[in-house]
Amino acid sequence: MTDSTIDALNKKLDRLIEAVSRLAPPPVPETDLAEADCFVWQADPGYLEPVRKVNRVDIGLIRGVDRVRDILVDNTERFAAGHPANNVLLWGARGMGKSSLVKAVHAEINAKAKSGLPLKLIEIHREDIDTLPKLMGLLKAAPYRFILFCDDLSFDHDDTSYKSLKAALEGGVEGRPANVIFYATSNRRHLLPRDMIDNERSTAINPSEAVEEKVSLSDRFGLWLGFHKCSQDDYLEMINGYASHHSLDLDPEQLRAEALEWATTRGSRSGRVAWQFTQDLAGRLGKPLKD
Repeated sequence: MTDSTIDALNKKLDRLIEAVSRLAPPPVPETDLAEADCFVWQADPGYLEPVRKVNRVDIGLIRGVDRVRDILVDNTERFAAGHPANNVLLWGARGMGKSSLVKAVHAEINAKAKSGLPLKLIEIHREDIDTLPKLMGLLKAAPYRFILFCDDLSFDHDDTSYKSLKAALEGGVEGRPANVIFYATSNRRHLLPRDMIDNERSTAINPSEAVEEKVSLSDRFGLWLGFHKCSQDDYLEMINGYASHHSLDLDPEQLRAEALEWATTRGSRSGRVAWQFTQDLAGRLGKPLKD
């Protein structure tokens, strides 16, 4: 065999090795839990991605939900201190600050902590709920305490992943790790479509048992915090809070009139609508919004 033939074979082997290497899955990045206070669970390949800058607002700017805010803060403080606390379902009207409140409370608890390890916030996407047991298995031996957070949690027809959530929260053999708590937001109190529950009732041999199966998921949450549409006064209070915080100087009467017109054109009043008006106002005034 000539040298040229050997060289040609070596080149082909090198290309083959390179092609096979590309087919192999990349190594799973290692997670350093001390690297950040907030992470996003990447179910595939299965690691926690640190979030350097969390998209959240100061807890003082979340208005119109004082009662549920205090309940959530109290529950989270107990959990962070190592005391018993409940899983929480924040449900109700859209745009009223459910997810914003979870992130703001997490920041508030860590800001007030004078010693000890910080509380960690981990977001898990709705479509990755069936990997929740795997995530809990990774966290249970860690020295930190974790809030697992799922935004806009709900389940559609023929979706059985809610059973994984039920088992992970309370019903599994191991149960929920003591250093993990689960917070979820949803527009639905029972997380499942009403017609799905009604269909189960109409076709089941024992209708009451079918309904119990569906609504029992919500029972895994010890706290149900309801968010309802805000009044005009609450809406204007949100506007004034944002304007003051971001130093958006405008005549109070003009600010009120423009804010009400904005809500009328949107057909609703909520924290989200108030924030969208604030962004529009800041843009028109040529002023930046504070982080």
